[in-house]
Amino acid sequence: MSQLRSKVISLYKHLQYLGRDYPGLNGPQKFRKQVHDAFMKNKDEKDPKKIVALLAQGRYLAKEVEALYSLKKYRTIKQRYND
Repeated sequence: MSQLRSKVISLYKHLQYLGRDYPGLNGPQKFRKQVHDAFMKNKDEKDPKKIVALLAQGRYLAKEVEALYSLKKYRTIKQRYND
């Protein structure tokens, strides 16, 4: 159980870190608030299988956000060198 707890904390910190560059007017604050709310909603979960499933969903979200950032960087570079 302590291994799952450390994985959950690690995922939470990683998502909070990723949220600092989220696009939009209030993007970083909104993203971080949504992550916090999602973790608080499931804080009383005790079933290890459910926790593992939630961790997988969180890792998927992290990959999607990382892909969004790399696409944003690619588009910026393309605009700079395409003139």
